[in-house]
Amino acid sequence: MGWQRSLREREPLVGEGRDLGTVVFPDAEVKLYLDADLDTRARRRYAELQHRGIPATLEAVREDLRSRDDRDQNRPDSPLMQAEGAVLLDTSGMDVERQVEAALDVIRAHPGCPAARPRPIA
Repeated sequence: MGWQRSLREREPLVGEGRDLGTVVFPDAEVKLYLDADLDTRARRRYAELQHRGIPATLEAVREDLRSRDDRDQNRPDSPLMQAEGAVLLDTSGMDVERQVEAALDVIRAHPGCPAARPRPIA
């Protein structure tokens, strides 16, 4: 965790992970909690495995994700949860391009984003 925090001291940082907004960077200026329904996530993971040539069934992938979610949400240390102040972004039904655009919309709307600040009149 210390090495992750040290990266942020050097320059602005975008981080991704299941506990970054709750444990590693609880004071982050912008936090997103990306989620999608179980079936959407299972289809995405199944397609990724197929692309990589890893044999799997959609049903097995769905069950694996369901088990992982249950484990992660109920573990005693750093349980999976939406961080305080995080914007929930449900990506069900979105392709990758739309997911990126939706995330950028949240970031651009934040008052600390340079593009969101009023520009001085010259």
